[in-house]
Amino acid sequence: MKAVVQDRYGAPEVLRLEDVERPVPTEDQVLIRIHATTVTQTDTHARAARPFFWRFFAGLRRPRWRTLGVELAGEVEDVGAAVTEFKVGDHVFGGVPGFGAHAEFICLRERGPLAHKPAGISFGEAAAICDGGIQALATLRAADVRVGQRIVIYGASGSLGTAAVQLARHLGAHVTAVCNTRNVELVRSLGADEVVDYTKEDFRKNGGKYDAIIDAVGKYTFLRARRALRPGGVYVPTDLGPLMLETLVMVLATRWVGSRRAKFAMARPNRDDVLLLKELIEAGRYRAVIDRSYPLEQVVEAHRYVETWQKTGNVVLAVGDSGAR
Repeated sequence: MKAVVQDRYGAPEVLRLEDVERPVPTEDQVLIRIHATTVTQTDTHARAARPFFWRFFAGLRRPRWRTLGVELAGEVEDVGAAVTEFKVGDHVFGGVPGFGAHAEFICLRERGPLAHKPAGISFGEAAAICDGGIQALATLRAADVRVGQRIVIYGASGSLGTAAVQLARHLGAHVTAVCNTRNVELVRSLGADEVVDYTKEDFRKNGGKYDAIIDAVGKYTFLRARRALRPGGVYVPTDLGPLMLETLVMVLATRWVGSRRAKFAMARPNRDDVLLLKELIEAGRYRAVIDRSYPLEQVVEAHRYVETWQKTGNVVLAVGDSGAR
């Protein structure tokens, strides 16, 4: 089978398409022919080992995972002897524990973060559901978002941001979404109560006080957010990047000092969240936003685009002829 592989850390050019051995499912696994996957910020961090702390997870000297990709949609090609929920030919989507979805085939456990594809959407749309959606759920839970609360989502036009706007509205929160001029109307269409164009104004100057501020892009610090939080309010960082050290200090310090808190959100692909997102999609209350789609062969170009930090929603990789359908 074809898979995108890398043997060293570096720029997108370290990626290449290679013939590798097709996996064989164990008794509790399904073999999935992947039709679509995505390129996420997580993929670009792991590929380049930036920031450096990524090496402690992905391999200190060389990549532990040769093939990236954290979410997928496709068709069941084969099943293990103990599998009962899925059969050959089923259309499925889900997240990947670790990496491995930038390939033509992958094996996943039947009871893992996997579900039947929602009806009425393409493989490309289904592939873009899990990473942003599951991360958004984790941040909203860390902030303990509830009905009637006022929250800010800073960076509301990315994969996590577009998901968080929709899911926060589903939870009954009043959402102030912060994005650039180009994405104001998109974010408003996702259900934001207020949209602030950060190129023209600072949301902190509107006098509002918020129960939670979620930084969906790793560019907004607790010290900047603090003045807009109510006593007892929570700041949740996501993509830490160069702000990691400052954020870590704030998470530790706010446990003991003051009433406002900084909290990390731990997001892991899990079956319950995949099923929740499927349910919301089929009810018309959630959708994955897609910016661009590339064929698997153009994975280098896809990584370059994601690293511009200008993508809106998700970037899809189509695997084979049916990847975008």
